[in-house]
Amino acid sequence: MSQENIVEVWNEILGILESEIPDSTFSTWILPLEPQYYDENSFVVHTGQAFAPGMLRKNHHGEIVDAIKKVTGKNLEIKIIFDEELAKKFSKKAGSRAKKEDTQQSQRYNYDSLTQMQSSNLNLKYKFENFVVGSNNKLAFVAAKTVAENPGKKYNPLYIYGGPGLGKTHIMQAIGHYIIKNKPELKVQFVQAEEFVNDVVNALANGGDRVDKMNKFRNKYRKTDVLLIDDIQLIAGKTRTEEEVFNTFNTLHSAGKQIVITSDRTPKEIPSISDRLVSRFEWGLMADIQVPDVETRMAILTNLAQSSEIKVPPNIIEFLATVYSNNIRELEGAFNRVTAYASINEVELTLDNVKKIIGYTENKKDITFDAIVDEIARYYNVSVKDIKGSSRSQKIAEARQMAIYLSRDLTKQSFPSIGEYFDKKHTTIMYSYDKVKEELTANNILAQVVSDITNKLNKQ
Repeated sequence: MSQENIVEVWNEILGILESEIPDSTFSTWILPLEPQYYDENSFVVHTGQAFAPGMLRKNHHGEIVDAIKKVTGKNLEIKIIFDEELAKKFSKKAGSRAKKEDTQQSQRYNYDSLTQMQSSNLNLKYKFENFVVGSNNKLAFVAAKTVAENPGKKYNPLYIYGGPGLGKTHIMQAIGHYIIKNKPELKVQFVQAEEFVNDVVNALANGGDRVDKMNKFRNKYRKTDVLLIDDIQLIAGKTRTEEEVFNTFNTLHSAGKQIVITSDRTPKEIPSISDRLVSRFEWGLMADIQVPDVETRMAILTNLAQSSEIKVPPNIIEFLATVYSNNIRELEGAFNRVTAYASINEVELTLDNVKKIIGYTENKKDITFDAIVDEIARYYNVSVKDIKGSSRSQKIAEARQMAIYLSRDLTKQSFPSIGEYFDKKHTTIMYSYDKVKEELTANNILAQVVSDITNKLNKQ
């Protein structure tokens, strides 16, 4: 069979797989496959990624075989073969691509764009190009690209929410970078909510002309074309800050300027925030980012290894992606810690060495909701039934709030999952968690209680 024909057939197969397999898996593992030939029994492709054969066979064998049958009309077995020569080519291509991107990036931004990027508080590493898209974040990604391409025209405001370390700040700043590059005439302003609060406080503080300071503050945020506010939940309960956010929002929105907001929860779930802000935040599109699946986490690590030109064995990629399942920040932190340690100390990246570096223990048991509630019932001398019940007595309420706090802190499960276990609305669960978390900052006795119970649970 001619190479031209096999490429034609493979392209048809790719067209089918692209719509059936998550973007992160398709672009990272399937698109780089190189078709070789097919006969009456099998369809053979080569890969330069050592982990690809096992991963694709385990997770997507059925989809690939079905796609081959649709195109060829034959029941063929897929054979994915690791090719060392292709691996060398793959490695060189990744390295040259990273260098080319760095060169293009430096050429892409003129002096004015770089000046705006710095004044906008954007981090150069947060771009669409290095954001790994999976089923957990596809809606947020597509919405962000739409906003970046046509700011102020659709999805205004864009409200992105999800747990910590899942990529909300990355995707928000990517919008800013895209606009600076493609629409340099527009002014972009990125701000952490905490910084916004500080700016309000400083504008109202004694000393200097307070009217002048307030005018400068308002000009900073209201004379912009794209306003990106990160972690909006931090303004809740701060009356004057909420008022400034409300007025800034109205000014920008009525002028057709783009507003993008991130939070760790939906507007209605932010405690103590004004109803009028909740209403404004819900005007546009709300897109959530969830915990990435293992394939997306593997794709993230693979991209990290390629961009930093570090050779990381496939079993290490799989191990780290399995161990660090809660958020991307932890995952990237573990990758950086492992590769830095191995480089500095000149040790090989073996599974045993990686386990030592991250302090992984084989026999560590997962802590369950049941174990937490049982231990707290013993500690507070109340029954499990009371903790999971509706009694409002102070002792039982404290035990229940502690159980909810530790259920979130030790298992990293979602608020809805915890709410289902305790048979409570997840807004109630969030309130209890936040209450204990806030008290821990000033109550040493409570902190000791948390420490004692946690230690007992870890020893079980």
